[in-house]
Amino acid sequence: MRSLSQLTVGPQGLAFDPASGHSFVLNPSGTILLQALQGGSDTVGAVRLLSEKYALRKEDAERDVTDFMSCLRTLGLI
Repeated sequence: MRSLSQLTVGPQGLAFDPASGHSFVLNPSGTILLQALQGGSDTVGAVRLLSEKYALRKEDAERDVTDFMSCLRTLGLI
């Protein structure tokens, strides 16, 4: 399984996986989450970050982080 640390993320939310050559387009929330995870944040920290950034209820941020992590698993990135 590839590591998230291998992905490069551009300022416009384009993530590139040099191992596979695949590119992924991230929305602003996905960009923030991916960068947080690459920086060592766990899912609890990612939920907190998303809640604070977008003034979300904790439950909504948890759902968004869970969905994002599921997408990363589907892509084989975690």
